[in-house]
Amino acid sequence: MSVATNTTWNQTALICFLGTLVGFGPLSIDMYLPSLPTIAQALHTSIEWVQLSVSTFLTGFCVGMLFYGPLSDKYGRRIILLIGMAIYIVASIACSIATSIEQLLVARFLQAFGGGVGPVLGRAIVRDSFPPQRITHVLSMMQLVTMLAPLLAPFIGGIVLLWFGWETQFLLLALIGVVCWLIAYFFLAETNQDRHQRPLNLGTFFQAYCGILKQPQSFGNILCLSAMFGGMFAYVAGTPFVYIDYFHIPPQDYGFYFGINVVGIVLATLINNYCVKHYAVQRVLMAEMGLVALAGMAFFLADPDSLFAIMLPLFIFVGLTGAITPNVMTSLLKQHSHAAGAAMALAASMQFAGGFVASGALSYFFNNSPQTMLWVMSTCAGVAIVGFMITLKPNSISS
Repeated sequence: MSVATNTTWNQTALICFLGTLVGFGPLSIDMYLPSLPTIAQALHTSIEWVQLSVSTFLTGFCVGMLFYGPLSDKYGRRIILLIGMAIYIVASIACSIATSIEQLLVARFLQAFGGGVGPVLGRAIVRDSFPPQRITHVLSMMQLVTMLAPLLAPFIGGIVLLWFGWETQFLLLALIGVVCWLIAYFFLAETNQDRHQRPLNLGTFFQAYCGILKQPQSFGNILCLSAMFGGMFAYVAGTPFVYIDYFHIPPQDYGFYFGINVVGIVLATLINNYCVKHYAVQRVLMAEMGLVALAGMAFFLADPDSLFAIMLPLFIFVGLTGAITPNVMTSLLKQHSHAAGAAMALAASMQFAGGFVASGALSYFFNNSPQTMLWVMSTCAGVAIVGFMITLKPNSISS
């Protein structure tokens, strides 16, 4: 049964549940970041090795997402969701009992591989369950729920570390996984009523993804999404240095400055949600990309010694990332309604690939000033605009 035919309360509950699934990635990363030095001491290793667990998680997350999409298109969303979340739960427990850095890295990869099911199927279920005219609205509401993860996870992780130890952080993640698994098992019906009958192998996986990327609109949307997410990664990786080391903001105040841009995401998402109810999504995207262009130019021209000159375009760019994401995802779901799982898997994995590239460029070109972060984010803004331009067709504005 489509959720669109259920009560408003059931729709709201589903949106909150799916938003939580999409937030598995940032929740699993940000929860344990305050514990990195403690884990290094506990496992008798260097901080560099413990930091590798973050990269390991992102790798497993990308790999897992690429599998779950086509599998859910063939076998259904519910069973694949339950399997992925079960892997996440078991691996989270394994993280909590790791006695060496090697064990932790393996467990983190498996945890990420399982957790990758959340963002892929969370969005694919939206396509299955809601009418096309409501998809953008629902994805925007999910975005608000998802943003609670990076906002609250470091705070909760710090408290858990202080009172119970780093192992309990992973047990808490396992508990969250158990709650989501039980909700999916008892309350989530199968939503994919158009399952594929063709056999699945590596060849069909490759064909599915190549088929998506060969379409200019899909390629442009994914490029735009990846570039915006890359800019977000550069922001997350660069602002601790920019705020704390360069501008000498006290570490205890960093959360306040970080939270300003989270507020920007919430505001931009709410404004976007209003706009898509009254205007075509493509028109809204065009206006948003115009603001991205302004932010990109501001990054390039900003005085690196002025905190305000940096924070203003950051507020605009980061906020727009939250607004643009559901619009682009909606476009992809409409283009590939017959393969929503594969489309969401490719888009989500390319988001993190964009993050890899941007954060890697930030590290490689780092010059002990905010300039590197600003240039990387300016480049990401430019690439996002190129991606959006690829999606345009002669009649796209009026559609």
